[in-house]
Amino acid sequence: MLFTQIPNLLTLLRILACPVLVLLLYERQYEAALWIFLAAGITDGLDGFIAKRFNCVTPFGSMLDPIADKLLIASAYTMLALLGDIPFWLLVVVMFRDIVIIVGYLILVNMERDVPMNPSYTSKLNTFMQICLVVAVLVQQSELFHVSALIIVLIAGVLTTTVISGIQYVWYWAIRYDMETDT
Repeated sequence: MLFTQIPNLLTLLRILACPVLVLLLYERQYEAALWIFLAAGITDGLDGFIAKRFNCVTPFGSMLDPIADKLLIASAYTMLALLGDIPFWLLVVVMFRDIVIIVGYLILVNMERDVPMNPSYTSKLNTFMQICLVVAVLVQQSELFHVSALIIVLIAGVLTTTVISGIQYVWYWAIRYDMETDT
């Protein structure tokens, strides 16, 4: 019984890492923040692997895992934007997309529509690029490596995939709604 809860415990650890990450970034302890962020990323991969490999997937874990992911990214982006390490407008674009997705989902659920949450390839690429940007900024600010050119490319990539994936969600849900109302 306890073994089946390991994925959920790892997800909870990821959520608990968020305030630690925020405090480390507030103190500009970039290298320690990098290690916390990487450890949280490892727990994300590990909880998914254990849940699927050992058939420990739970409804609670399925709901909590994406929340933990969003909290971690939102915490990192918010602090990095406030510290001036990433453009503030990028934070606004990323958060606006997520708000549109959440509000759209809630509206459709409230309308008693079936809303499958199958992330598109672009959405998965967007998440990957968002994570890479955080890591690159933390590496740069830790002075471990000079990656400022990579950061510029990642900012452009995050912006592009954020906008495209947001449009894809809205488009898909609008088309799906139209198809359901036509039948």
